Amino acid sequence: MSKLQNFFERNAFGVCTKIADKLNLPISSVRLFFIYASFLTFGSPLIAYLGLAFLMNFRKHMRKRNSSVLYY
Repeated sequence: MSKLQNFFERNAFGVCTKIADKLNLPISSVRLFFIYASFLTFGSPLIAYLGLAFLMNFRKHMRKRNSSVLYY
């Protein structure tokens, strides 16, 4: 079970971790919220999760691109 959990933590987008860090909440509580909300609302938080993951990834690539500019 721990191997499966480690696999998902390494390969997940990190949205729950980022939200938990910003709100100073335990990560497991945020993850459980997404799981329960997905079951209760038939998956609509999954769309929000993927949207946030896209935004986080986009911002990361924009920072990399801006930091690699050479100044003469």
